[in-house]
Amino acid sequence: MEYDVRDLKLAPKGKLRMEWAGRFMPVLESLKKRFSKEKPFQGIKISACLHVTSETANLMEALKLGGAQVRLTASNPLSTQDDIAATLVEDYGVPVFAIKGEDNDSYYTHIHQALEHRPHLSLDDGADLVCTLHSERKELLGHLIGGTEETTTGVIRLRSMAQEKVLHYPIIAVNDAKTKYLFDNRYGTGQSTIDGILRATNILLAGLNVVVAGYGWCGRGVAMRAKGAGAKVIICEVDPLRALEAVMDGFQVMPLKKAAPIGDVFITVSGDKNVITKNHFSRMKDGAIIANAGHFNVEIDIPALKELSQNQREIREFVTEYTLKEGKRVHLLAEGRLINLSSAEGHPAMVMDMSFANQAMSAMHLSSEGKKLRKEVYPVPKKIDEEIAFMKLRTMGVKIDKLTPEQRKYLSGWKEGT
Repeated sequence: MEYDVRDLKLAPKGKLRMEWAGRFMPVLESLKKRFSKEKPFQGIKISACLHVTSETANLMEALKLGGAQVRLTASNPLSTQDDIAATLVEDYGVPVFAIKGEDNDSYYTHIHQALEHRPHLSLDDGADLVCTLHSERKELLGHLIGGTEETTTGVIRLRSMAQEKVLHYPIIAVNDAKTKYLFDNRYGTGQSTIDGILRATNILLAGLNVVVAGYGWCGRGVAMRAKGAGAKVIICEVDPLRALEAVMDGFQVMPLKKAAPIGDVFITVSGDKNVITKNHFSRMKDGAIIANAGHFNVEIDIPALKELSQNQREIREFVTEYTLKEGKRVHLLAEGRLINLSSAEGHPAMVMDMSFANQAMSAMHLSSEGKKLRKEVYPVPKKIDEEIAFMKLRTMGVKIDKLTPEQRKYLSGWKEGT
């Protein structure tokens, strides 16, 4: 079996961590049992470009139990958990191509290796796998039935491809499922981003001015958790509706240029590039901390920061101190890569349970229906979204009411009024 991981001797530790995560993923656990019996992926080859974490490992196990031949590579050079990569290879027979801290060349070499078995389905997180297929591995496109996309950033890229009529196979936007973005993006990103910042810096958030650039679902979660830790939160936005919502949620809202000299900690979570730039660095106070919670390391203009600096040093793991020419210091966390997976463990398993259940069930849907779909980006079918919500409620011991026939009739008609 082909693979490229750091060290297979890490497998015992990874197996235990994978088992621990699995205990908090009851929806995916039920899908494992179902897939084992039904084998919905028999004869299907899947290439996955996802963060190589204990939660992802449980998804890989579910797909393999369903009969799939799976290959996995990382969707970010710093997000791989090397012990998890090792146990997937050693104990589960999943070819993995990922090493934490790999350089850009190795990252894309691994993506190519994950494609070598000529996949029928792609599972992506950021769309690097899909973009590589369309730009460098076009000879494989004829084999693709469909794919899924996990993140906001990836969905934006894929919708752009579909709009330009260059997308060669249908994609389901898992990120847009309500059981994904309302929970994973908000609660998962919120908690894990703060966790990553605290692990990297060991600072006390209470009393600090925390600037959050972007108030989408991920930004809402980060702001909520920072506020809960006692921080004074400032929101910077370009969307008037989101800015208005942030005001109504009780946050200060202002341009980033005005927030720059006030903030102690800056967190980008916009999905766009060059959000924090040269103009902002020069206005920041001595000791400012900057972190990125977005998928790609483009939200912070790192070349501009280097240009402004007279020297830099790694003052502690995942913290690079840049001393600007006028003498003040700015601290960049995790090379500007997504902080929750670079210096922490990513989202808690309890929330990834729903996200990866969406991945698994969307992949199952595509394996049977993909050839009938147009080459577009589709939402997760409502039936799948609702089924996952019901499954999650059941595992939590929560029951809800059902509409009566009379209520259903009323909601579907127009004749009854006052």
